[in-house]
Amino acid sequence: MRIAVNTRFLLKNYLEGYGFFIQETIRRIVLAHPEHEFIFLFDRPFEQEFIYASNITPVVIGPPARHPVLWKLWYDYKVPAALRKYKADVFVSADGFASLRTKIPQCVVMHDLSFLHYPTFIKKLHLIYLKNQQPKFAAKAKLVATVSEYSKKDIEQNFSIGADKIKVVFSAVKNGYHPVAEEIKEKIKARYTDGKEYFIYVGSIHPRKNLMNLLKAFSVFKKKMKSNMQLVIAGRLAWKFDAFTEGLKTYKYRKEVHLPGYLPQEELIELTASAYAMVYPSLFEGFGVPPLEAMMCEVPVITSAVSSMPEIYGDAALYANPESFDDIADKMMLLYKDEQLRTNLIVKGKLQANKYSWDKTAALLWNCIEETMKA
Repeated sequence: MRIAVNTRFLLKNYLEGYGFFIQETIRRIVLAHPEHEFIFLFDRPFEQEFIYASNITPVVIGPPARHPVLWKLWYDYKVPAALRKYKADVFVSADGFASLRTKIPQCVVMHDLSFLHYPTFIKKLHLIYLKNQQPKFAAKAKLVATVSEYSKKDIEQNFSIGADKIKVVFSAVKNGYHPVAEEIKEKIKARYTDGKEYFIYVGSIHPRKNLMNLLKAFSVFKKKMKSNMQLVIAGRLAWKFDAFTEGLKTYKYRKEVHLPGYLPQEELIELTASAYAMVYPSLFEGFGVPPLEAMMCEVPVITSAVSSMPEIYGDAALYANPESFDDIADKMMLLYKDEQLRTNLIVKGKLQANKYSWDKTAALLWNCIEETMKA
């Protein structure tokens, strides 16, 4: 079989959400199935490190698809031409987009429908495109894979497609997340927080991540606890971050909030593993990987009681109402005052994170691809 894969999110030093999912699942599938040929479709020059087996044929079809007009051009004209040229039997697209102008069966991974729930958190042109096209993608795909039961129900209800057409494959933690020794924790704290304990948030700086309420919650925590606890916010500036960065300029505890930016994975692992706790107050997640990464590092987690998060983290996290900074602060204070609770969450967290693995996700996704090929 010739399996064409949308690999446009495989970007060196810039692997986030979709990119990590594609890298971790497709690499395992390719290596496990040398009997099949895989056509990797890039929208720009690729790095050789992503061509990790002899049964991969890399193909560049420009132009880079980074806004709605070019999305339409790439998926509906460039991709069908490549599928014909390389005689593909199936097309796998893990960024939620399908090609509407090919008869080749497609397996599409839709991670979440956040644009429907929080339309103001996305660029207007992107929103218009997604609202118009995403239902068509769901209808066109032979099979839709997604990352949680929550997202499965969301897709089924909003796009009116049968539950039997949607398969849950979950997601997982990137390789390498683990607890670190005390001397490493001390080194990290010395580097980032002048030796003080800290709460950490990991992820993009974007309105959906609810960081303004995190700052407000941290203020309440500082006022009531009289603690020298710090806050580290690790991630890149994504979209509509101006309110956050402007707010920081006059924030009372500005000197106790640290923004190291986008970090190499090895450094991010040590920074996560050295934290007192992770606070992840996102308003919406289809899966939500960073809290599981913290759990793998034996760091307790405070997160939101909405969307997929209670499903994914089970009883291994403290849950807060993300719309209430007071509730988030209450959970921060509760964890700070109750060392036994913190210990229990660390134990439960490691067990919960280990329920998910890229091997399992890759196997489930391969089942979806096989089912698509037989359709």
